[in-house]
Amino acid sequence: MGGTDGAGGVGGVSGVGRPLIGVSTYLEAGARWGVWELEAALLPAGYPRLVQAAGGLAAMLPPDDPSHAASTVARLDGLVVAGGPDVDPVHYGAERSPRTGPPAAARDAWELALIDAALAAGTPLLGICRGMQLLNVALGGTLVQHIDGHVKDVGVFGRHEVTPVAGSLYGDVVPETCAVPTYHHQAVERLGEGLTASAHALDGTVEAIELPSSRWVLGVQWHPEMGEDLRVMRALVRAAS
Repeated sequence: MGGTDGAGGVGGVSGVGRPLIGVSTYLEAGARWGVWELEAALLPAGYPRLVQAAGGLAAMLPPDDPSHAASTVARLDGLVVAGGPDVDPVHYGAERSPRTGPPAAARDAWELALIDAALAAGTPLLGICRGMQLLNVALGGTLVQHIDGHVKDVGVFGRHEVTPVAGSLYGDVVPETCAVPTYHHQAVERLGEGLTASAHALDGTVEAIELPSSRWVLGVQWHPEMGEDLRVMRALVRAAS
């Protein structure tokens, strides 16, 4: 994977080892490969490829007992909470919309625990799509359960422009308006405690959030693993190193 980057070197990482970046995964019944159809922990290959291209070592984190989240995060240099199914509105005190997808209870519980553990430990954290939404919910925010215009077609990524907020963490990493790969129908409504918006779409949708009081915490609503711009992931890997 090639990429856009304003600094030299793969991730700008020095030292003997690549930072270990944990990436949360799906847990799906009926996955098929070869002659097998079994339950499987799944992660689109774009995620580990993006981590690797940015100079990190990717480790998959399938749903686990939430009580293990702190000890898991303690072994990581950085955390990515990946995209996936809709967040259950029970976590932000809302009634389920008919357009909200089925719950993923085990994944919600595990990833919320991972986020809490990363925030407590000061571990650099990147939330992607669902991961950004969960970060917002973990800090007491709410979500819009359906918006139009951010999905090109079922199973097809679209592109639209996002504009950074000047002076934000995201704005320092990507200072210009640029087109990004997008596929989501939910979005941030009320920001969680301490979070600020750091990028917007043309329609005003919050496209990135960050926690200024933290070491390095960023959420992006789009899917950088489906594009060639390495800057966001490289920034995480640098923070993790």
